[in-house]
Amino acid sequence: MTGVLQRLLARIIPRWSRSGDDAPGVVDVARLQRVLGYTINDTQIFTEALSHRSYLQISGDPASVSNERLEFLGDSVLNLVVAEYVYRHHPSAPEGDLTKMRSRLVNRKALSLYAEELRLADFMLMSPSASQVIRRGLDTILADAFEAVIGAVYLDGGFSHAQQFVERTVDEALRTGLIGSDDENFKSRLLEGVQASGLGVPRYLTVRESGPDHDRTFTIEVYVGNVSRGVGHGKNKKDAEQAAAEQALRKLGMLPS
Repeated sequence: MTGVLQRLLARIIPRWSRSGDDAPGVVDVARLQRVLGYTINDTQIFTEALSHRSYLQISGDPASVSNERLEFLGDSVLNLVVAEYVYRHHPSAPEGDLTKMRSRLVNRKALSLYAEELRLADFMLMSPSASQVIRRGLDTILADAFEAVIGAVYLDGGFSHAQQFVERTVDEALRTGLIGSDDENFKSRLLEGVQASGLGVPRYLTVRESGPDHDRTFTIEVYVGNVSRGVGHGKNKKDAEQAAAEQALRKLGMLPS
């Protein structure tokens, strides 16, 4: 296992040998409140929001539940808040443009970036199985956790607090350039780039599908000529292809590393 991978896993897998405030199944609520900018009333619901389903296998608590239900709820709240956000901030934009803006702000990549900025990985409760983490993909875990936290804020404090949390996060991401102001279509950019270089047309191959039917994760590899140039993961094939194309663009020097 490489040093980079070890450091990555150390961030998202609880350190089971610790005791006290860092004991298994215990979320540092004081620190989480500072990160979220929100005062928590019900700590249990935030523990649920940060519990990956793999954690249930080793928690030893039959009452433990994963964050999947809160993820479902948070997804709906997120889409409503962001729809209103782009509607208010772009009063003259047509419906098609508003749809594109919302999609850019709520896609899997954007959600994982929000979660990384908030360092939600530091609070995640997961199984210590490295293979599970690698197979599922870090971006997906973080994106799901971010949506679950939105659901938790909504249930704990009401819609206005959830709206404030989402809008504050989006504002900061746009202000710092974490999320671009223009829609990125990496597949189109890769196609244009390799054709201009005389390298033909990229080919996308689905190399793996994992997870239950209601929660699939796709792994797609993109080839330029006969050479693999990128691998991407996503909850659908479109997102996985975009991720693979982005990696290929960076490898080919068509995007900054």
